[in-house]
Amino acid sequence: MNQKKIEEAMRLFLEGAGVSDPIASDLPQIVARDWPTQMLCGYEQDPAKILSVQFAPPGDQTVIVRDIAFTSVCCHHLLPFFGRAAVAYVPGKGVTGLSSLARLVDCFARRLQTQERMTEQIVEALMSHLGAKGAACRVEATQLCLNSRGPEKESARVVTTAFRGVLADSAQLREEFLRQAI
Repeated sequence: MNQKKIEEAMRLFLEGAGVSDPIASDLPQIVARDWPTQMLCGYEQDPAKILSVQFAPPGDQTVIVRDIAFTSVCCHHLLPFFGRAAVAYVPGKGVTGLSSLARLVDCFARRLQTQERMTEQIVEALMSHLGAKGAACRVEATQLCLNSRGPEKESARVVTTAFRGVLADSAQLREEFLRQAI
């Protein structure tokens, strides 16, 4: 990422917004330093590499990791959204480390994003890079673009789900995932 361009863009943004407060004088440098390494570092991560560590599958049991906290930035308003994800898969050719599932969520969350797209990307990565027989993801988040602008519904939470393979085909497996994901 080009930190100089990010810094100049932030400087122009503040100028365009009429912000001349001395407290914001370091803001262009701080944003240029922090956004590439924190808020947008997911662009530098490869889901295939995250899921490359695999072990022999123990059987057809569903693997579920829930309450994976994340923070992302809405690509429409540049406002944060944050919450928790639950990720599940039925192993195909192998299983991956549980921490890999948390890193996979961060990989997609740390990009300019929509919650709907992030939910789909997580499931697609599990299917294509892990060779899962089925995958599911449930994301519940607070969207500041809904809470602090527009309708200003501060208590609203957004829930998205995605299912593929046997987790899409089997009502019993979907219900089991949703019971355990909440």
